[in-house]
Amino acid sequence: MNIGETLLKLWNDSGFAKMISGFMAEGGWQNLVMILIGCVLLYLAIVKKFEPLLLCGIAFGCILSNLPGAGMYHQGLWSCYVEGIPYEVLDEAGNVVKTLTQDTMTFTDILHYGGLLDIFYIGVKTSIYPCLIFLGVGAMTDFGPLLSNPKSLLLGAAAQMGVFAAFVGAILLGFSGNAAAAIGIIGGADGPTAIFLTSKLAPNLLGAIAVAAYSYMALIPLIQPPFMKLLTTKKMREVKMEQTRKVSKTEKIIFPIVVTIFVALLLPSTAPLIGCLMLGNLLKETGVTDRLSDTVQNALMNIVTILLSLSVGATMVGSTFLAWDTLKIIVLGVAAFILSTCGGLIGGVIMYKLTGGRVNPLIGSAGVSAVPMAARVANKEGQKANPANFLLMHAMGPNVAGVIGSAIAAGFLLSVFG
Repeated sequence: MNIGETLLKLWNDSGFAKMISGFMAEGGWQNLVMILIGCVLLYLAIVKKFEPLLLCGIAFGCILSNLPGAGMYHQGLWSCYVEGIPYEVLDEAGNVVKTLTQDTMTFTDILHYGGLLDIFYIGVKTSIYPCLIFLGVGAMTDFGPLLSNPKSLLLGAAAQMGVFAAFVGAILLGFSGNAAAAIGIIGGADGPTAIFLTSKLAPNLLGAIAVAAYSYMALIPLIQPPFMKLLTTKKMREVKMEQTRKVSKTEKIIFPIVVTIFVALLLPSTAPLIGCLMLGNLLKETGVTDRLSDTVQNALMNIVTILLSLSVGATMVGSTFLAWDTLKIIVLGVAAFILSTCGGLIGGVIMYKLTGGRVNPLIGSAGVSAVPMAARVANKEGQKANPANFLLMHAMGPNVAGVIGSAIAAGFLLSVFG
């Protein structure tokens, strides 16, 4: 055995050599930048606690998919499957052994030629993960505040303004209709819905849109308060709302069934998300499926979160993520989120005036579907204006309405562009 040749082979096969040799010509520098971005995201998740349950997995998936030679994620396979770009399968010597085309390619080819993250990503592409996340969200959601005050549904609808405003902005910036629809849904502040819609309409933008959606959800305590103060007066923020009525168990059981039937008939494309959301809630409210509800809220939710976050992070490949389109998405995303917040607040102000000052307009900001963080922020700002103010349960009405609203908005966009 020649030790020198062995060491040379080890070096040539290493990711370090691949990164150095392709540093300029093949995008090695892009891989390095994405690894650094992954480390920054890990810092934000661990130290700053920005959505750590998801951001840790997204960041680590980003690092894994950008390690040269690791073979964890093959973007070419998915480009072939989605965009029809032929993919050449190479042997160890670099010879082409098979050429995959969109017409003949199946998930079996991805299982055979893909890496670990390619296999995980099948769950995103088939929308399994977002729907299972919604199942868990439903099991952890109490629709009681919405049922006790049905008018709050209007605030959830008003808070979808940013979705359609960002859609128009994306069109003006040159994005296709499909891409613009996926970008717009960031305004709903609903990560699973954003992933669900993007994986179907613009899978090449999944990494940028997912990171933008979850980043802005984590930054709600920083983004929303300035606009709350801008669009409301101190007198409005001081309004102490009356206790809502108690909702019966029968109402809570009937609600998810009725909503599923009505919304799925109105927009069939929303059936996967709405169906899973309401099934999870039904398991919680029946009182006879506690074991299933507990499993969905904990074990299943945790497992799917790991798989989903790693899969989303894997799509953050340097060659596609480091582009002007990504920067445009980040800007449009924050604009969408701000406009959704403002839409909800404007709806709250209108409701405040129509009710003669009995509604605190701050609860409108909770119309975005970041449950329960947006409701907590509304409650905190209300207590700053009036320490005796407790808006949490009142804000939860628009908050859970926002979850339904973002799913309906996604279903509408999917029915138009899907």
